[in-house]
Amino acid sequence: MEFRSSRWYAGNDRNSYIHRAWMRRGLPGAAFEGDRPHIAIANTASDLTPCNSHLDEVARSVMNGVWEAGGVPLNLPVVSLGETNVRPTAMLWRNLAAMATEEMLRANPIDGVVLLGGCDKTIPSLLMAAASVDLPALVVPGGPMLTGHFRGAPLGCGTDVWRLSEEVRAGTLSREAFLRSESSMIRSRGHCNTMGTASTMACIAEALGMTLPGTAGTPAPDSRLLERSHESGRLAVELVRQGRRPSQVMTRGSFRNAIVTLAAVGGSTNAVVHLLAIAGRLGVDLSLDDFDRTGSGVPLLVDLQPAGRHLMDDLFRAGGLVAVLKEVEDLLDPGAITVTGRPLTEHLEGAEIWDEDVIRRRADPLLPDAGIAVLRGNLAPGGAVIKPAAASPELLRHRGRAVVFDSVEDVHARLDSPDLDVDETSVLVLRGCGPRGYPGMPEVGNLPLPAKLLEKGVRDMVRVSDARMSGTAYGTVVLHTAPEAAAGGPLARVRTGDPIVLDVAARRLDVDVPDAELNAREPVMTGHARPVRGWERLYVEHVTQADRGADLDFLIGSGGDHVGRESH
Repeated sequence: MEFRSSRWYAGNDRNSYIHRAWMRRGLPGAAFEGDRPHIAIANTASDLTPCNSHLDEVARSVMNGVWEAGGVPLNLPVVSLGETNVRPTAMLWRNLAAMATEEMLRANPIDGVVLLGGCDKTIPSLLMAAASVDLPALVVPGGPMLTGHFRGAPLGCGTDVWRLSEEVRAGTLSREAFLRSESSMIRSRGHCNTMGTASTMACIAEALGMTLPGTAGTPAPDSRLLERSHESGRLAVELVRQGRRPSQVMTRGSFRNAIVTLAAVGGSTNAVVHLLAIAGRLGVDLSLDDFDRTGSGVPLLVDLQPAGRHLMDDLFRAGGLVAVLKEVEDLLDPGAITVTGRPLTEHLEGAEIWDEDVIRRRADPLLPDAGIAVLRGNLAPGGAVIKPAAASPELLRHRGRAVVFDSVEDVHARLDSPDLDVDETSVLVLRGCGPRGYPGMPEVGNLPLPAKLLEKGVRDMVRVSDARMSGTAYGTVVLHTAPEAAAGGPLARVRTGDPIVLDVAARRLDVDVPDAELNAREPVMTGHARPVRGWERLYVEHVTQADRGADLDFLIGSGGDHVGRESH
């Protein structure tokens, strides 16, 4: 078969000479003979993305596998987004990372790609790029870190940051002890060890069929990750030879499997916007309501923070994702294939649960119904989401008086004021933090609780926003309210004192104000001033709302891999 890279390298003219000659810095002449597929390794390793800093080592194992299978591996550094460091929010650049990766895959003489990601936005952006260019591709997730301990107790990174910082504010933990826990939090290479967004998206990538089955959740320092990376390099060559592309793997049935997985593992609400964006690139008809329809009735089987007790290395030793999916196999689409060419369900044969404290049996779930709930009402006509598994059951049906904040800065300025008119029945409302308003839709939806309520022992309240929430966070938090306030959504017309009604069982989120009165109110203008240049300007002008995946409107749909013109 003729490989795509031959369009650059084959022939005796000046242009093919240039392409070959400049690549001979390490590549032998045999690399250009036409029977060796060229495999890019889209590598998000970066010292400023701490969770991905080990991916150069992973890339070397992938390269060895590519060489062994008769391919030519090529390292391709791509945009890397470190969740803990990037300001104002890594989500602002997810679409930029996806667009840049897509363009580099299309522009270069490659036949397939191995996608190396770990930290929250890296796997989604890589999958969006792969979906858009539709070259043979698979994912190698970088894996979670090992569990650290403090005072003899395991630490869930992210989740215990939120928990311990609230204890400091409540006066039950000294700031000195809090700071001492810092050096124990991150024990090894790898991403967060809770079922945060990074772990969730690794599991989602496998459920979509885009990893070598059994890879998701392998701890970053575990030698088996390098073994799987080597096998993935070999498989990448096979994908090219067989012509198997992401559009053949990530079908509607695959998205069904991803939604079932999201519920069964108690995954991050962030997966909703990422899956909607990936589906949009593929042209797969996926809506917000599919998450409720498919996820409804799926049991929570994984007892992991933030919804449970354990951590990712526990999940791996207990049998891993394949053992979880074996328990809900009847809910999966049996025709959805993986990058191996075989259905996902075939790869579940022989999967075993080795620790039923970590992975529960279907008959004894942590929760019987753990799917992401999609709420609608006069406060969220475009929809909003809540993760019941992370919420307080008694607050899932609640009526309370709104306490409204117009920005994150407003929260910081007023939340702990002794004069703030708030009690434990109040509903904290934050606006101006959606895709357009912030811009970038930051993870600030899990508002901290007012200090005077923490001192009284309150540890959860209903919170409503147009923002996102970290997958490591917890609480009765309504997120992704659409349209956002900055796009003219009803959230912009809510006033402090308005009764907010949440009824998760009925899938409702309303402000109990007559529609005529609500519509007559002047909306409060929220968010920063319109950016005047660069990526932020492009983003604000073209970003879609959360219910469409917060992608850029001109990137929806696949662009393919064709480049029709020569550069010389």
